[in-house]
Amino acid sequence: MPHLTAISDEQVEILISDVLEQYGYDFTGYSRASLKRRLLRLYGLDKQVSFAEFRYKIINDGIYFKRFVEQITVNVTEMFRDPGFYRALRTEVLPNLGTYPFIRIWLAGCSTGEEAYSIAIILKELNLLQKSLIYATDINPTVLEKAAQGLFPLSQMKQYSENYIASGGPQDFSSYYSANYSLAKFDSDLKEKMIFSTHNLVSDHSFNEFQLILCRNVLIYFDRELQYKVLQLFDSSLDNLGYLALGTKETVDFSPISKRYKRLGTEKIWRKTS
Repeated sequence: MPHLTAISDEQVEILISDVLEQYGYDFTGYSRASLKRRLLRLYGLDKQVSFAEFRYKIINDGIYFKRFVEQITVNVTEMFRDPGFYRALRTEVLPNLGTYPFIRIWLAGCSTGEEAYSIAIILKELNLLQKSLIYATDINPTVLEKAAQGLFPLSQMKQYSENYIASGGPQDFSSYYSANYSLAKFDSDLKEKMIFSTHNLVSDHSFNEFQLILCRNVLIYFDRELQYKVLQLFDSSLDNLGYLALGTKETVDFSPISKRYKRLGTEKIWRKTS
């Protein structure tokens, strides 16, 4: 493993600038500490000889750049993660949205799709799936390809089933998927109500009006200024009386939009009040 000074702060800035110029991916608002950690990890994993070689490869090799994006963007997720949050969605948020003629949900930073399938399952159980559409977006096209397949390791189903039960799930969780060798293939009727698409929270604009926006455990990797910018984007994309859900360490408090939002209970869910 190269020494931790293998990439200097100045070289991190050079890479950010290269990537923006060459590919249009804007990492300028990402937390530098987090970004540097991931760059060092990739540098070590791929046994790079020098920063110059690393930089050359990122700029000139499209396949390697794809790997770079995969490693730099964080893809830690599981189905029904934080069961209390999903219980609140099930009992407080979605039944309320059930009175709408149509429900549009934006799942920003959807990673490999576990969260999208979790939400689709709850919508189905509340008889709301048919009049809902889940827009699942991510900056990383590779994880979106995985998400669209609806295939997850069978070895994780025990944990996901426990999460599902803890979140108030009333069914046998295994009724939602079929075993396919070492993979669990989720029912196609869940996927029919999902649209997977690349979207960059840093540079792309609002693309619809939503009744529910979820962006969990993404903002923690952004600096304060970019967090505020993204929250403004969500605010302009959310219907009046719509809901915004963030990760356990994230908040709208202290942001310019906070005065328009009221928090529901103990979970990180806010309702837009004006």
